[in-house]
Amino acid sequence: MRRLNRKKTLNLMKELDAFPKVPESYVETSASGGTVSLIAFTTIAFLTVMEFMVYRDTWMKYEYEVDKDFTSKLRINIDITVAMRCQYVGADVLDLAETMVASADGLIYEPVVFDLTPQQKELQRMLQLIQSRLQEEHSLQDVIFKSAFKSASTVLPPREDNSLQSPDACRIHGHLYVNKVAGNFHITVGKAIPHPRGHAHLAALVSHESYNFSHRIDHLSFGELIPGIINPLDGTEKIASDHNQMFQYFITVVPTKLHTYKISAETHQFSVTERERVINHAAGSHGVSGIFMKYDISSLMVTVTEEHMPFWQFLVRLCGIIGGIFSTTGILHGFGRFVAEIIFCRFRLGSHRSTSVPLPDGHTSNHLPLSTDNSTH
Repeated sequence: MRRLNRKKTLNLMKELDAFPKVPESYVETSASGGTVSLIAFTTIAFLTVMEFMVYRDTWMKYEYEVDKDFTSKLRINIDITVAMRCQYVGADVLDLAETMVASADGLIYEPVVFDLTPQQKELQRMLQLIQSRLQEEHSLQDVIFKSAFKSASTVLPPREDNSLQSPDACRIHGHLYVNKVAGNFHITVGKAIPHPRGHAHLAALVSHESYNFSHRIDHLSFGELIPGIINPLDGTEKIASDHNQMFQYFITVVPTKLHTYKISAETHQFSVTERERVINHAAGSHGVSGIFMKYDISSLMVTVTEEHMPFWQFLVRLCGIIGGIFSTTGILHGFGRFVAEIIFCRFRLGSHRSTSVPLPDGHTSNHLPLSTDNSTH
């Protein structure tokens, strides 16, 4: 009984087999078929490797929505070196709400030497090269997002030459928390003092001959500080051509949520335009000498998410590659054999054309002779 049940099961499975079975006696091998098979297998292997590389890679997805957060504070990360002594300069923020944020709330004034060491110059050149490439190839920003926290920090390394040169510059670094409204972060002559209608800087005791707003922006960012992220002004260096010179940076800040397989952070991207001019009241160029960064907050928020191809999609694409190549090569091979048979058949017919045979009555016959021997009747 068990054997009968097994036979019935096997017969049932054979009846369910929907794949056609061609007897081996019907299969004809050929050199052309083997060549096409070799080409098909090579193409399948190559495309499979390429598809696996695509499966391993990730891409960044950008989504836009309205920023509904109006109450939180905005963090500004600053690392700027000015070619003036620390007692001569002051930094602070004044926003549209007439709220003043003094540098004492989070910034450090550090006397340094303005000239860089060879190691520091190498890092600055690297940052400037990356900035130029980012302006030409915007897709490199995705690579920077994915490599956040893995690449080195953009902060200049400390000096190692133990120079005896006295400090001639001031490094202003740290962070400030400001309102999420448009504002103006500036570095100018004199320390900031409170004022009923805003604020002022005590610059009367500083000689105009000591004005020198040549500066280097080692780092400037908004939001959470993420090592490895390169911002548009990192590595910027400006040399003043006059004592009374104003440098202006107009910045548009875009809130950004970054979600990758490595990190999840809330930061800010920004774009910037630059302008510099010499203050000359006699020529109509009015203003105050210094470095002014006027920023505005965008009402849109960008969510950047790193995505990966699902495994099931990889399998579907892989099956499509294998089946498509087999079907295509089979069709091309069959069409090629059909064309070749037509050409060879015509060639054979042309080589076996009949010759004219004279008849006794003077007529000719174009039919092939019935025999191939040379005997006459």
